[in-house]
Amino acid sequence: MKKFISFGEHLRALREEISLSLREVADEIGIDPSLLAKIERNERQPTKQLIKQIASFFKTDEKELQNEILSDQIAYKILDEEADLTILKAAEKKVSYYKTIRNG
Repeated sequence: MKKFISFGEHLRALREEISLSLREVADEIGIDPSLLAKIERNERQPTKQLIKQIASFFKTDEKELQNEILSDQIAYKILDEEADLTILKAAEKKVSYYKTIRNG
């Protein structure tokens, strides 16, 4: 069974797996080390462009990283609103509905 971790925890694990410092990775992907540290601590969220750069640097699936970010956002929103998980079923139905509208 997959252990669920946040995007930031996953990013830190990828960095530590190849034994690089925050500064080294930040330099390679072109951002400030303090921003990378905040992303790893889940205090900031990366942009789509930064996710692309991270995926490229770590040679990992960009879509997987995007899914982690979105699932983090959804989980935090549900927690913040003190909603129950039935909201996910309603959201799933709405996504299907909106897809049919978009695709004509």
